[in-house]
Amino acid sequence: MSPTHDGAKRAGALAESAEEELLEESTVDPGYIISLIRGLLPPRDCGGDGIPGRDEPSAAEEEGGDPWEDGGCVLWDLAASKCHAEFMVKNLLLEVLSSILPVSKSVRVTEICLGIIANLACHGSLNDAVASTNGLIDAIVDQLFLGDSACLTEVCWILSLGLQSSASNSWVGALQHEHIAERVIWIFGNTLNYQLLEKSLELLLAIIESQDGGPVLLPLLIKLGLENHFVGLLTSELSKIREERSFDGCPILDLTLHLIEALSTVDTYSQVISSNEELIQLVCSVIKLRDKVEVASSSIMAMVIVANVLSDDPNLTCELSLDLLFLQGLLDTFPLIDDDLQARNALWSVLEKLLVHVQGNDTGSSILHQYALALLEKLDLIMEDLDNHPLEDSIEDEPQHASNSSASSLRRIVSLFDRWISERSGSIEDVMKDDGIDVGKVYRFMRYCQKFIG
Repeated sequence: MSPTHDGAKRAGALAESAEEELLEESTVDPGYIISLIRGLLPPRDCGGDGIPGRDEPSAAEEEGGDPWEDGGCVLWDLAASKCHAEFMVKNLLLEVLSSILPVSKSVRVTEICLGIIANLACHGSLNDAVASTNGLIDAIVDQLFLGDSACLTEVCWILSLGLQSSASNSWVGALQHEHIAERVIWIFGNTLNYQLLEKSLELLLAIIESQDGGPVLLPLLIKLGLENHFVGLLTSELSKIREERSFDGCPILDLTLHLIEALSTVDTYSQVISSNEELIQLVCSVIKLRDKVEVASSSIMAMVIVANVLSDDPNLTCELSLDLLFLQGLLDTFPLIDDDLQARNALWSVLEKLLVHVQGNDTGSSILHQYALALLEKLDLIMEDLDNHPLEDSIEDEPQHASNSSASSLRRIVSLFDRWISERSGSIEDVMKDDGIDVGKVYRFMRYCQKFIG
């Protein structure tokens, strides 16, 4: 049966449904919405191949308007309202769209159809309706192979919403093919469209975080070298920041790091992240950025990634312990973590590992001196964090290992200062005075730590 004949039957059903439905919460006339839905249907005399706006311009278009596009855009806007969206679904809008998508040859028609579906899917209660509409999921997935950025943006959004819905299994079933995984990676690895890049990254994140999608789709993405594509993205975003071309927020950097963080917490794939040296170096570079306020969320995520990775790669601890810029960047993150318990845990955990390595490997006086100076410069930040989150309360408020990392780090800082002082020649007060160091601050901090570590 042709799409046109199907559409005519559905139009009749729409007319009957219109008599029963009322939009009590809206001032929009239900009859108007139904007329817009009917307006999407191709005319009977098109032989099943007459979707308006596909090939030749209509008379209305030549005069400067396109009734089909105008009506479709109104439905697109109205679908953002839950009451309108529910009314549209009850009046077979999804069935109409599923008959148009597979045969549309116009990217504008396709974009409008996808945009309407995306707005409908934003309402959680309607996501199941999208998934249960015969042939619609496959028709949407097929649009991944279009070359239009606007259409692809809508597709990625719909797929993300589907993977987060109770009908996620249906979406996973349609996506679990290698050629589709290749296409998803190609899109985010090659697009120059900012909005499409953002939505494609959100799709990848939805895959990783999906209980149904992760186990099925992640192996395909990893097989295709997903983590290697993060290198290019991080390199590009860091370059923009260093050239001060991206200080209106860093959503792409945040999303990329969020993806890496999510992967680093999955036991099966954490090694994939930790073994990629170039990727880890770029993550560490985020922590070393000077303007922390502009990249606060990115710095926190990067720190959590490093904390996760250090558990898999002890050699990285050795490398980072010699990087004073990394230590300074890490300490500069203290004011950003506030009440983020995961971030505090990560920061103290990383700091503890660095201090353990520095003090347990016959560190020379030069690196010891540099560590002492770096810590002295940031003592106020450390003390402020401890004042706001005293260790005696952390047993209730934080995971136990977070409290242990904090206390262990403080003990090692005190031990480092003791060793540093003992290795100085002459009167400690005279030497520190010559170096421009406030010796009183050193001793005050060491005494301050005793109330936390005993």
